Order: sequence, then C-alpha cells, then structure tokens
Amino acid sequence: MSTKPYKGFEPKWVKEAASPDSYRSIFRWGDPKFVKYPKESLYKMMKEIFVLTDEDFKDYDLDPGFDKVVLDAPINLAAEHIDALKEIAGAENVSTEDYDRLAVAYGSTAYDLLRMRQKRFESIPDVVIFPGESSEIERIVEYAVQHKIPLYVYGGGSSVTRGVEPIKGGISLDMRKRFNKVIGFNEVDQTITVQAGMSGPVLEENLNKAVERFGAKRAYTCGHFPQSFEYSSVGGWVVTRGAGQNSTYYGTIADIVLSQKYATPRGNFKTSHYPREATGPDLNEIMMGSEGTFGVLTEVTLRVFRYMPENRKRFSYIFKDWETAMKAAREMMQYECGYSSVFRLSDPEETSLMLRLYNVDETPLEPILKLKGYRDMERCLFLGFTDGEKAFSKNIAKNIGKIAKKHGGMSLTSFVCKSWEHGRFTDPYLRDTLMDFGITTDTLECTVNWSNMAKVHKDVREVCHALPNTVVTTHMSHCYPQGANLYFIFITKMNDAEEFKRYHATILDAIQKSGSAISHHHGIGKMFAPWLEGSLGRTEYGVFKVLKDYFDPDYVLNPGGTLGLDTPEEEKRFLKEFKDYK
Repeated sequence: MSTKPYKGFEPKWVKEAASPDSYRSIFRWGDPKFVKYPKESLYKMMKEIFVLTDEDFKDYDLDPGFDKVVLDAPINLAAEHIDALKEIAGAENVSTEDYDRLAVAYGSTAYDLLRMRQKRFESIPDVVIFPGESSEIERIVEYAVQHKIPLYVYGGGSSVTRGVEPIKGGISLDMRKRFNKVIGFNEVDQTITVQAGMSGPVLEENLNKAVERFGAKRAYTCGHFPQSFEYSSVGGWVVTRGAGQNSTYYGTIADIVLSQKYATPRGNFKTSHYPREATGPDLNEIMMGSEGTFGVLTEVTLRVFRYMPENRKRFSYIFKDWETAMKAAREMMQYECGYSSVFRLSDPEETSLMLRLYNVDETPLEPILKLKGYRDMERCLFLGFTDGEKAFSKNIAKNIGKIAKKHGGMSLTSFVCKSWEHGRFTDPYLRDTLMDFGITTDTLECTVNWSNMAKVHKDVREVCHALPNTVVTTHMSHCYPQGANLYFIFITKMNDAEEFKRYHATILDAIQKSGSAISHHHGIGKMFAPWLEGSLGRTEYGVFKVLKDYFDPDYVLNPGGTLGLDTPEEEKRFLKEFKDYK
C-alpha cells in the first residue's frame, strides 16, 4: 500500500510479509505481502479518540506472531482412523502437522484473532484432509458417521461467528487446496456449477473469461462480492446465506443459488435445478444457512449475469443528517425504477471516518461542505454504482440523483465512490495493523424494517458506546423496499479475548432486544448461536432441531454449538432486561 510519509512520529507498523510457517501467516488477513496502515491524519485521530500517545505505539501490545507454529496439542484420533482416511483421500492429502491443524482451527472474528495472539488454542482438529472430489467427501462423511468422529469444514476461513471452529477436535476438511474446480458451464441456462471450495476471485475470473475458457458468446459475472470476496469460498457464502456488496441489484447468495449437492449422514442429497417450483417447501432454502450441520456442501449451481462494467454509473452524495438520509434511501428503494448495484449509506460517525479514510479531507470538497452547512458528525455520506443494461443503468442513476437532490443531497461526483472501490476489499488489512497495538475492530449487523430503523440504530449504538473511547460506525449496505441491513463496526482499545466476548455479547443482547434479525448475512456459527432460539421463537426454532435429527442424529457434523443445535440450555440467551456493558 502506498501511503504518504509521516511528517512526525510513525508507529512501528509491521510492513514485511509474514513468514509462511509463522502464527502471523495464519491470523493475519489475506495476501502475506500486502500491508495497510493508517495515514498520519487518521493516526492522530486515533490517538485522540483512544486517549493514547506516541509512546503507546513504540512497541507491540500483542504478540505479532513472527515465530514458527509449534503446538502442544496431542492427536486424540486413533491411528487406525487416520490410516483409513489416507486410504480415502490419499496419504499426501491428509495431514497431522501442527501448521495445517492450526490453519483451520479459527475463523476471523476478533475473538479468534485475540486468542491466537494469546496462543490460546482451545479447538484444534486431530487431522486435516484436503479433498479433491465430491466422492472423497461422501466417503469421509460416511466414515465419520460410522465411527462417530466430529467432522468440520473450512472454506475460506473468513467466518466472524466461530462457524468453522472444531470445538470437539476430529476431522477438518480444508477445501482451499484441491476442491476448487468448475464442474460445468451452461450458457443457455446462464449457470455455472462449481466445487464448494472455489474462492470468489477464481469464480469471477472463470466467468469474466467465459469466452476463452468455455467458448461462450460473452463475458459473465457472479455478482456476489462480499468484503471477504478474495478470501472466502462459494460454499461458505451458501451455507451462511451470505450477501455481497452488490446484492441490492444482484441479490444475496440465496437469490443466486440454483441448486446444491450435499454429502449427508443420510446419503447424498441434491436439490432440484429449476428457477421456481411449487413442490412443497423449498429444499434449496432449507439447506442454505445450515452451516454444515445437515451435510457437507460439495457442489453448487449458480445463476450468472452478463458482465457489462462499461455501463456502470458511479455516484456519491452528502446529506445534512441521518434522518433525512434515511428518508431519501427509503424513497430510492421504493421508487420502482430498479435498484443500484452498490447502495451504501453511512451515518454521521462513519461518514466522519470515511471522508478521512478516502482522502476527501485533503481535497477542496472539505471547505465547500462546511460552507454549505454539511457539518462534521451530522452529515451522512451515500455512495454506490449501478449495473446492468446501458439505458437501465443510466435511468437508475438519474432517479437516484433526482431523489437525493429533493432531500437536500449534494453531489460529490464519482470521486468518493471510486476511492471506496479502490479499498473495498483491503480494509480488513487495517485490523491486523491496529491489533498489534491492542486496538481491536469487529463487526455486527442486523436486518431492520424502515419503520424501526431509527430506533434500532439509536439503541444498538448506545450500547456499543457504553464502552468509553470507542468508535462506532454504522451504515446500511443491503437495501430492500421493506427495510435494510444495518452494519455496525466498533473500534476500541482492547486486547483481552474474554473482555471482547463480554462486550460483543452486550451488543447481541441489544440487537435481540431491538426486535431486529440478529444476522443479515454473517450467519450464526457458535458465537451467535445462544441468541438464535430466543430471536426466532421456541416453536419456530424447533424446525431446525427436527431437520438436524433427520440428517445427523448422532450430531457428528459441525458439533459444539453451531446454530445452537447442541448448545446447553443454560447458555442460551432469551429476550430479557438489558444490562449495560460494565
């Protein structure tokens, strides 16, 4: 990352690549050679907010993880089972090495990262398998069920809900290395079928190059771009019911999936591939969101879309306050002229940070905004772009502009949107840089209706801010005519995993109490699981239990609390009087 040189003191940012055998290579985000750290004005802002001085940044608060991975974690699986798994997948594709075991032990929530930096390795699989074919996974599932060996799946590792953590040891399937092939491309139906371990960039590259690779007539796109796009898998998107930053136009993964294939304890399970059916409850919907508790997802057929980036229309506007901005956003979504692809509205606190992060504070726009009454910590930034056929895309942008101006929005041209696009997949790298000095960042999100959005926004932020000297930014990132997703990012001085977990729980309590859905697209995993039954209702949640008992009566698949299916009753969190974070 290119950053202007600091004029004053510069912290000891880690700028070198992580050694390939180190702890840091596991817990840091993404490309080991890529580094991102705050520019000087952001660094000064951080010191002020967190009440820190340059002295606090002269050395690391937390273990930077430069040393080689060495575990004190015995293998509890009998040698006969490991030998049998080698027969199924090939000896070269089965590992009991320390590095391979730790590499699939945790996801990417701050709780995971803090535990790794503290070298608290509470959940380590006994053996890691790198499957290459669906038939191998089917046989592994059959073997695990027969011998009651816990079985977990690691896709891209970007889970922020402890969705992949092997609480009970056993087997972890690492899908990254070999399970990433295209099974078929059908241009007539406009679909692609892939193995579940395929990463976002590999999928998108195949579709963008469909002419060369599949003899197609044109280029295509999947339309699914979560912030974790570069380091998440198709299977992970599906089993968590994920959403991408372009989902306001393309839909979430639930809209993009056409069919799925699973290896389950009941046998192989495949949903149908029709665009719509009235053949009872939708099996596609039943399996999506199951997070590996009903079966291991092996293959997915996705709808694809024409790739027409030349038709994209970028925009950004600034509104004077959050209330006005919400009204404008609702009108845009209910106007029935079509939807933009990216639709992102930031609240005042996030806007203040965004304008610095994307360098607007260094342009002539900043004094103009102040002159026209768009005041810091009141104004709200709205940005996005349209996709689709040329006239369609242009018409949406035109109507968005018309509605924005009606509500007092001032155009910032396409500059801010382009700056956001440039960093949309690299912002997670900042988290590692800041965590070295004990500054922790994490996210929570929820689904709201327009009618309760203001209340949820106020109530949840109030709880987040109960922790002193904490930055809490909020934006709506996935929008619908009936409501939107509110995405909360908190940044605070914290370096203890258990303290983080307590704080995180108070926010989930607040989200549940507010009456919103506790997750829009992150899934549930083991971290959100105690709240799930209380959020859905006991009768409604009972359906999940029935499905689990049908597919996996011995609870072999992803055990340890995923979706709350084997969470002890005393650990569940039901709607109750809310208590402030202490």
